Amino acid sequence: MRSWSSSLHEGTLLSALVVSALCLSASPPSQAQPANFPTKPIHFIVPYVAGGTTDLVARTVGQKVAEKLGQPVVVENRGGAGGNVGMNEVAKAAPDGYTIGFGAISTNALNPHVYKTMSFDPRKDFAGISMLGYSTIVLEVAAETPVKSVSELVAYAKKAPGLSYATAGAGTSMHLSGVLFAQMTQTDLTHVAYKGSPPAINDLLGGHVKVMFDNLPASLPHIQSGKLRALAVAGSSRSPSLPDVPTIAEAGLKGYAVEPWFGVFGPAGMPPAVVQKLNQAFVEALALPEVKDKLLRAGFTPKSSSATDLDALARNEYERLGKIARDARMTAE
Repeated sequence: MRSWSSSLHEGTLLSALVVSALCLSASPPSQAQPANFPTKPIHFIVPYVAGGTTDLVARTVGQKVAEKLGQPVVVENRGGAGGNVGMNEVAKAAPDGYTIGFGAISTNALNPHVYKTMSFDPRKDFAGISMLGYSTIVLEVAAETPVKSVSELVAYAKKAPGLSYATAGAGTSMHLSGVLFAQMTQTDLTHVAYKGSPPAINDLLGGHVKVMFDNLPASLPHIQSGKLRALAVAGSSRSPSLPDVPTIAEAGLKGYAVEPWFGVFGPAGMPPAVVQKLNQAFVEALALPEVKDKLLRAGFTPKSSSATDLDALARNEYERLGKIARDARMTAE
């Protein structure tokens, strides 16, 4: 005959098992079953208008990531406020890996020091997934402009104080390039911020602005067709896409270099297993020869990384660019 204490023990054990089962069933699917990720489409937010560098890279790499994960990667353009609008959606999304964003040197390092109000803190609200690579910034003018070199542009700017230059947005790495150029050449330049590269390029071609700092992939087709003239590139080395175009440093501004980086971020708090699966897919996609060749031809240098390395880069750049922005008194509304 079973004792009262034995029955009590079995009843307590049964209750504990029931409670545990209920707790597991109540857990969010992303937390309970990260190994099954993904089971539905992933939304990849590009915080800039369609047609620019980020759009090209996101769609090229996203297609291959979708093939590797077995679920669609839906690229969504959410432009505005130098990328802040789109990345805010990423920061506020559920941390389940189904919403990720195309972060950049601007959104994740520079913007907080430039914009008066920010709806997210890049140091706390994102989890790095993988680097995507680096872009080249090109200093360019319309082909009809008589300016044919950096030295001629500096001379022209000194004769025309307030000369306007276009970029794809306030607080972007292109904006930073213009600010540093004006500082180092001691010229008075007026920044004109557009909502992305395409409308700025249109105004440059139309003669509404004289000069532009742009991410090379967006402008390269116009340079190759002869409609735009590349005066120099802003990086520390020449672009393979424009081997005959000097760097700004080579053109006379010793020490000048701006090299924008890009990476994939998700909301803070994603399960490590989900981050790892996304990281692996992006690393493998960026290593594909057809992806590398396409991006290199467009003027973008692909480079993957671990999630922790991307987080470290973003933190370090936040501190470095904060000092530059303060010294240059960069602001954006």
